[in-house]
Amino acid sequence: MSAKIVSEAAIRRLPAYYRHLRELEAAGVRQVSSKELGERLHQTPSQIRQDFNTFGGIGRQGFGYSVSELKTRIGAELGLDRGYQVIILGAGSIGSAVARYETFAREGFRIMALFDIAEERIGTEIGGAKVYDVRELERFLQENVVDIAVIALPASAAQDAMRRLEAGGVAAVWNFAPVDLQYQSSRMEVVNVHLAESLQVLTYRMAHRGEAAD
Repeated sequence: MSAKIVSEAAIRRLPAYYRHLRELEAAGVRQVSSKELGERLHQTPSQIRQDFNTFGGIGRQGFGYSVSELKTRIGAELGLDRGYQVIILGAGSIGSAVARYETFAREGFRIMALFDIAEERIGTEIGGAKVYDVRELERFLQENVVDIAVIALPASAAQDAMRRLEAGGVAAVWNFAPVDLQYQSSRMEVVNVHLAESLQVLTYRMAHRGEAAD
């Protein structure tokens, strides 16, 4: 794998590249050019080539890229060449949707357990994973290796959950709570998914359609 530094913008484009390459592979496409990929992703061919050159020489002049090879390389860059153990804090609508999302299992993300405070949910199964009482979280973390924790809790409960996860040695958090979480470890990775903010970006674009770009 390349030791080059990859820009944050390029990292954000990698999942889209991977998804489109997976679709092409499923359709039986063996080779693809930067022009063809650019048309699919609304990117310029030069941007596509610049991103892929970060990983070293993948394509061949005049032949384009091997779909399967490029998908495998990008999957490795995304860390999808290994499995991940995942827990979900919050078994409400968002937590349940994550647990039931079948694509995660196909990509190597194993939902081990969910945690909740609602008695009617504790002891049930969602997407094949058991719902535990949130008071059992520390014991569970002591007894199991957890790679990623999903926080699907109200903002008022999210920070305390983050504190407990950090103390329990969880190194990565996917946060759906509408709050920016605080943590101490420089090794911890956190991605925030603020649904309302994403929707507000959409409504901004709708409100300003047709205006000249700055």
